[in-house]
Amino acid sequence: MALASSCYNFAAVQRLGISSCSKFNSRGFLSTRNTSIFPRYFCRFMASSGMVQVKESISLSEKEKKIFNRLLDVLRHFKLQTQLRVAGGWVRDKLLGKECYDIDIALDDMLGREFCEKVNEYLAYAGEEQQGVGVIQCNPDQSKHLETARMRIYDMWIDFVNLRSETYVENSRIPTMKFGTAEEDAYRRDLTINSMFYNINTDSVEDLTGRGLSDLRSGLIVTPLPPKATFLDDPLRVLRAVRFGARFGFLLDEELKKAAADDEVKSAIAEKISRERIGHEIDLMISGNHPVTAIKYICELQLFWVVFSLPQKPEPAITEECDRLFSCMDAAWNILQLIGCSIFSEDQRRLYLYAALFLPLRKSIPVTTFFFRNSLKLKASDAETVASLHSASENFLLLISLIEGQDSDIADANLEEEILCVPQSSKRRIFAGLLLRQIKDFWRVALMLSALLHDTGENMETFPCQTAQLEQRRQLFRRIENSIAELGLDNIWEMKPLLDGKAIMNVLQLKTGGPLVREWQQRVLKWQLSHPLGTAEECLDWISQSNTKRAKLL
Repeated sequence: MALASSCYNFAAVQRLGISSCSKFNSRGFLSTRNTSIFPRYFCRFMASSGMVQVKESISLSEKEKKIFNRLLDVLRHFKLQTQLRVAGGWVRDKLLGKECYDIDIALDDMLGREFCEKVNEYLAYAGEEQQGVGVIQCNPDQSKHLETARMRIYDMWIDFVNLRSETYVENSRIPTMKFGTAEEDAYRRDLTINSMFYNINTDSVEDLTGRGLSDLRSGLIVTPLPPKATFLDDPLRVLRAVRFGARFGFLLDEELKKAAADDEVKSAIAEKISRERIGHEIDLMISGNHPVTAIKYICELQLFWVVFSLPQKPEPAITEECDRLFSCMDAAWNILQLIGCSIFSEDQRRLYLYAALFLPLRKSIPVTTFFFRNSLKLKASDAETVASLHSASENFLLLISLIEGQDSDIADANLEEEILCVPQSSKRRIFAGLLLRQIKDFWRVALMLSALLHDTGENMETFPCQTAQLEQRRQLFRRIENSIAELGLDNIWEMKPLLDGKAIMNVLQLKTGGPLVREWQQRVLKWQLSHPLGTAEECLDWISQSNTKRAKLL
């Protein structure tokens, strides 16, 4: 059974005898807001009822069988005693019954490039085409502590690396590496569920920490070694623990949580991990299947302001608590679940969640931009898009009022009524059209944020959390979306202007361009929106008449 958004199924939770803890919605789901006991109880229930289904053995696909048999052929041909072990996530995912196409093979007695050379020697012997070998040099800043060799085998990229042990020096997350045993390699990994091997030679799963399988079945996120020492060695593992906990709906071990929230570990995160790596982990969380759970863990572990570091002396000063930012994102996620995630592309969904998380800070544009460019080192375009979404969401509030008829004069100042002389229906089309042309295909994202803000004012405590409130926001979104469709504004940002600057200069009898021409280009755009079937000739006549009228008024 998969977790649905940040909710747990009533029928499952009821069997735990804790159904009176909070209110369930009409669909039989319980919100996780302010119910921190539920991940613990739910995880126990999953384990006791066998809901984390772990296979007893690994079933190979036909392609995997061909790849592994080819590698064994290489061993036999050269009479090598090398043990070939598939490591990490592939083993975990296969045991969970999930397909995984990321195969990393650990070698116990040679470097990856050396083994790849042996593979090519065998291919030449067998009269087959040799494959190119790519060598990825160690790059500690990108968590590449050892050289990795990569080659294609049966049209699948396979990574080869040697087993290793590692030691760390103070104030560095870059270890000193050396050849190690399989057991040493298992214990130096981040989590027990990622520490298992599939031994290709023996066709067996090796759980050398003694905990990988049991923690996978129990739904627990645990480090192979004591968590504080593990995190101080490589603080990036804190964020990986959070990401995997959220991804699989697993419970973070209590000792792990205590270590993650330790001041020394938090300092190590800030000092030893590059901002690019922090941003990469957070981006994977936001793009994952349970982004709200991930941010909830970040808040609970008191890591929010470590991850989302603030500029010195931000203007205006930031007074928001991370819980309030999380609540906004939680509400945004729940509304999206009601409407359906398919309404957004993957990138729109990702930036929608970032925009929702920082929505209470939307008036502090420099701070929001700082988060993207400095704290997370994400693309500058991400920062620009989120800033545009925040601005557009405020304008969509005006559009909602205009369409819902709450304030018929709200957009008059922007529509230049004395020139356009348009009815109320055209006002809606002009205002909406200009707004959509500004935000383009992200307009539904901005509208969703506006539905979240609607009737909240500046009181962030009123963000919707109850089912009825969320349903009201969903209905509001659909009403405005349908109104925009009825106005014929789908893809309106692709509409070409009827007249270019030269045509406007001719009708106004101007010899040079400048601000006046740009003003009339904007008026032409509004005229075009209010006259969707209008022609260029009609628009030219309107400009001539309007210019004459305007001159008389002046």
